[in-house]
Amino acid sequence: MIKYLFSRHIIYSLLILVFYISCNGQVKTKPTDHLKNTDTITIGTPKLVKTQGSGVSHNVHCSLKDTQGNLWFGTTGEGVYRYDGKLFTQFTIGLSTNSVGAILEDKSGNIWFGTDDGLYKFNGKEIVAVPFDKINSRVTILSMMQRENGTLWFGTNKGVYRYKENVFSAFLNNESILNSDSLHLKNTESMLEDKNGNIWFGSYVGEGISFFDGKTLARLKPNVTIKHFGYVRVPSIMEDSAGFIWFGTSDGAFRFDGKELTKIGKKEGINSVYTIVEDKNGNFWFSTESITGQIDYTGGVWRFDGKSFTQFTTKDRLVHNAVFSIVEDNDGNLWFGTRNTGLSKYDGENFTTFSE
Repeated sequence: MIKYLFSRHIIYSLLILVFYISCNGQVKTKPTDHLKNTDTITIGTPKLVKTQGSGVSHNVHCSLKDTQGNLWFGTTGEGVYRYDGKLFTQFTIGLSTNSVGAILEDKSGNIWFGTDDGLYKFNGKEIVAVPFDKINSRVTILSMMQRENGTLWFGTNKGVYRYKENVFSAFLNNESILNSDSLHLKNTESMLEDKNGNIWFGSYVGEGISFFDGKTLARLKPNVTIKHFGYVRVPSIMEDSAGFIWFGTSDGAFRFDGKELTKIGKKEGINSVYTIVEDKNGNFWFSTESITGQIDYTGGVWRFDGKSFTQFTTKDRLVHNAVFSIVEDNDGNLWFGTRNTGLSKYDGENFTTFSE
């Protein structure tokens, strides 16, 4: 079922440090439950309105711009929202849980949702579950990607799976893979296919950064000191327009040039980087989480123009300093998903709040 939502009021965000995998208080819905939500519609600026009773520890965890220009926002307590430039539409019917940690559009225009209770697909009309074959226990989908050859890949709490012609296969079940570091790829939180066809994996905990070159799966051996590198969390991997690979980690942002790994923003004290995005002007944006949730030096969003850094926080009218997701719309605006299911838009000069 779809709801068109309008704003009721704006509140300041609070915070507790909660990761997607271990979110407590996640709200589950059934079709009959969703029918009970009869919110009063008030005229005003379209906003992301909470209807499922999520608390201050929930967040807008992931985001996507589809080929039609719609923006999608996955939350850890309110299901999924779609923004068409005018209205927010909330989707919960068809999902067995309101905790959505990954969103992907495939080459056919289907929208996929990775949740803490399995995999779902929106075909333009309805959301349907896509069950994992031969896996009877609960599967948490942490990351998704589609390779150039059309194969879908899913990073889960049970390892990495490939999906082709409606069949799932465990990536590491391929006997031809040389797994030189005995990696299991469980809890793979981020994945990327680079322009050379290499596959990169970022671990939630335990295996750091690894890559597959088509024959060998191996860990990336850092040339810089990274605290507890084998246990560093890697929630995001991206390739920039120049071909450099960037990693957002629990120890900050790193850039890989094919030979060396460089920590970016070390002097500025940038840490706990969840998402890295390159905008159309070539600027890099880092979403970070402050430890206390208050206005401090490590929270908010950072912009890097290649030479200098600019920090944006609640002092600049960002809705919350704990920022998890970033997406750029067709007009060049940046949208930031935050703690307490917050959402801010930045037009290059000002922040506008699009949440309660």
